[in-house]
Amino acid sequence: MQHIMIVTETESFLLTSIKEKLEKTPYRVSLVPADTDAINDIKEPVCGVVVYAEKKLLEQQQALTFLKDRVIMEDIPVFTVGRLDNLKEVKTVIPNEHIIREFSRPINVNSLTETVDHLIRQYSGQLRKKILVVDDSGAMLRSVKGWLGDRYNVFLANSAAMAIKYLTLNRPDLVLLDYAMPVVDGKQVLEMIRTETEFSNIPVMFLTAKEDKESFLNVVNLKPEGYLLKTMPPERIVKTVDDFFEKSKGMYAVKGEK
Repeated sequence: MQHIMIVTETESFLLTSIKEKLEKTPYRVSLVPADTDAINDIKEPVCGVVVYAEKKLLEQQQALTFLKDRVIMEDIPVFTVGRLDNLKEVKTVIPNEHIIREFSRPINVNSLTETVDHLIRQYSGQLRKKILVVDDSGAMLRSVKGWLGDRYNVFLANSAAMAIKYLTLNRPDLVLLDYAMPVVDGKQVLEMIRTETEFSNIPVMFLTAKEDKESFLNVVNLKPEGYLLKTMPPERIVKTVDDFFEKSKGMYAVKGEK
């Protein structure tokens, strides 16, 4: 059974009604306080998060940041409920591309639950290939998700640590990896992937701004599936990924256009 989290600092008739309606769909639904431990206690996969945006919840910035990291890592769709000013404030923490629908008060419970059910099914119902994109640039992560999100399940990691954490919990069908990242760079990430037995054979393509020959030669022995440049047209990057899944073999060393 799929699990939905309703993150709230308030227990009310409205939230109880939403919970009961969603459970008839059916989903397992948990009312979870805006607390890092409580959010972390939900160990099973979450198919959707409903954030009840109110002032008391918005004060819990640490918990919201923790929730944001989980949403990004597991590519969970988010639905927000509340007053317009509070809905706007939620988007300063949770990336807008993960907020699938906003519901401003007053709320029609039947309409809300039907919409949430429909969009969750639409978001996760297809058996699509999973791609983990690793890049320290939030703008680049959003761009790649925009290019690939309509045909693949795209998961985002903004650091090497987040990428490795994701890989210990999930197995993507492909990793798109930036080369130049702070603290731990892409080469080191691929070295860690190749030395861990449980995910050593996960396909990895570089997607980088480093187009010098030396950088490319530094990673050839680690056997990436491709070396793509960020200067390439997006449609060419998408086609390379499509071709990889179509052929499921080979080395895609692609030079960027000057």
